[in-house]
Formats: sequence, structure tokens, C-alpha cells
Amino acid sequence: MREHSFDVDVKEKLGEGLVAVQAGEELHVDVRLESVHEGILVSAEVSADADGECGRCLRDITLPVEVEFQELFAYSSDEAFDHEVKDDHVDLESLIRDTVVLSLPFQPVCEPDCPGLDPATGERLAENPAEPAPEPIDPRWSALAGLAHDRDEVSEDTGSESK
Repeated sequence: MREHSFDVDVKEKLGEGLVAVQAGEELHVDVRLESVHEGILVSAEVSADADGECGRCLRDITLPVEVEFQELFAYSSDEAFDHEVKDDHVDLESLIRDTVVLSLPFQPVCEPDCPGLDPATGERLAENPAEPAPEPIDPRWSALAGLAHDRDEVSEDTGSESK
């Protein structure tokens, strides 16, 4: 068994969408290599920082990424193994890339209760808590909404209550 700890510079951006580990960032990898009958068992922990934007309010965010994986690299390709030992080496690049990318959130948020953007003004609701906007009226009922508004005005002018 051997244990190694090393840092790797990311050559290409890992991930697409709202959040990704950017090129030039550093991945920290702790790996344990164990010899077993079928091959080499690799257990690894990978950590990095992913940059992007909140899926609700579009604020820039940085999320910690911490993933673990375990994979068997076979000595021979006779059996149905996904990975194999080549020239006494194991290639971890594709495993690390796939594990990191799959761990990234599809809809990242800056805070779990981020209220997002105001649909009318486009401003962040967390920074500008305003009174709630009136519910939009279905255009099919807009003519009737005008009747209700006229009825309320008549009631106020006469001082009587409408039933």
C-alpha cells in the first residue's frame, strides 16, 4: 500500500453551466494505492473550489468541492473492468475529472433560502426587500378586473358597502 498527497493544476475548465472548477485552479488529491489480487485498488479524496453564479440571484459564488472515489485498475484486460494498469501506472485524470464534474450542483445557490430576483424589476430581493407585487391578472379576465375596480370606486363615493 502507498499513500500520496499532491496538488494538480487544472488545465481545462471542469464543468459547464452555472458553476465550474476554472482552468488554473488547484486540485488537492489524497490517494491510497493498494495491491489486490485483481489489480490496484485506488481510493482518493479530491478537493477544490468551484466558481460560478447563483442560479436564483446571479451573484458570484465560490463553492467548495470535496469528492471521494474508489476504483479498481485491473492488471489484465481479459475481464470486464473499466480501467486497467498500463506500464505499471494508473491514469487518474479521467476519474478525477468525472467525479468532480458530477459532484457540481446543477442549480447552485448562494444561500439555501436565496429569494432570487424580482420578476418585475430584476433586482435582487435579498438586497431590496420591497412590498410584494400584486398577483398578475390573467389576460382572459382583465375585462372583469376593470368591473371590480369600478364597483369599488362607486362604493367609496357613496359611502356604502357593497355586498
